[in-house]
Amino acid sequence: MSRNTNSVLDHTSEELRQAFAREGLERFRADQVLRWVYGQRVRDFRLMSDLARPLRERLYETWSLGCLERESSFESTDGTRKLVLRTHDGAKIESVLIPEPRRQTLCVSSQVGCSLDCSFCATGRLGLGRNLRAGEIVDQVLHGAEVLARSGKEITHVVFMGMGEPLLNLDNVIRSIRILADPRGMGLSPRRVTVSTAGVVPRMAELGRALPVRLTVSLHATTDEVRNELVPLNRRFPIATLLEACRRYPASRRDRLSFEYTLIRGVNDSPDDARRLVKLLHGLRAKVNLIPMNEHPGSAYRRPEAPQIEAFAGTLAAARLPVTVRRSRGDDIFAACGQLGAPAPSHEGQTRLILSDKQKGNALRHR
Repeated sequence: MSRNTNSVLDHTSEELRQAFAREGLERFRADQVLRWVYGQRVRDFRLMSDLARPLRERLYETWSLGCLERESSFESTDGTRKLVLRTHDGAKIESVLIPEPRRQTLCVSSQVGCSLDCSFCATGRLGLGRNLRAGEIVDQVLHGAEVLARSGKEITHVVFMGMGEPLLNLDNVIRSIRILADPRGMGLSPRRVTVSTAGVVPRMAELGRALPVRLTVSLHATTDEVRNELVPLNRRFPIATLLEACRRYPASRRDRLSFEYTLIRGVNDSPDDARRLVKLLHGLRAKVNLIPMNEHPGSAYRRPEAPQIEAFAGTLAAARLPVTVRRSRGDDIFAACGQLGAPAPSHEGQTRLILSDKQKGNALRHR
């Protein structure tokens, strides 16, 4: 990574043309650079052979082609890969590659840490370091693309479900998506981008008006009492307020709003919870993605048993509410939902979870 923080990755193609023009360079030089960066995955100006040597050296001294360094990576037994990336100021973030037969999804982070302090999430315990710049988000996608290129595959989908709350860094999230969607960038369709929010109500409609991305709402509870504990943001934007914002969200008619619901044993997985969830989402074009709790060290919460998960999903399906149960991916390397920022796994790729009797009891205190 270059020592310069004036990064090409922070610019759309038109912005880069204008920046080059201000420096006395021909605008088309920006297009040449972008072809090398996004088309050839070249990270060194000195290797761009269709640029004159003096220009290569000048760009090398004044511009950067990266924002992040890849510090380490872990591969799960299911093929999921977690990339640990370091920013220019020494902060660490994590991205996750999720391979599937017909799609290659990259889960990206939008912040260093997170300020929301959701009680079941490892990232929430880190607190907020800072917002990521647009180029730092884009660079996560480039690092993921470089890893996939070794197997001849390309990233097809990007989800903002990593570290941080995307809507609390909305300007940089929108900018990064526009850079990724730029035809001279990666040309990624915004409709292949999903943004997840814990419910930052004032920013939801703004996202929908800016870009035709898919929105996922992290609900996780059916009463304000429980959600206040699981997702403290609920104290500012309770469930009724959040769902009203969902009804006003400017989604395409063919799209359904997705609701993530982490199932936690003894906390939000009862038959009553399932029935309340059906009532809450009545009248919304909604689908529910159930996420059995991904356990991690230090968490008092536990994953429900399989029959509880199946019964909960069955209640939703019986009410004709579209529902899927997410298969945990990468949980052996702490790359699954809610695990980012947890202590690094051991060299065998496995870390035992040891909970005291007191911790186990605390997980049940909501009932």
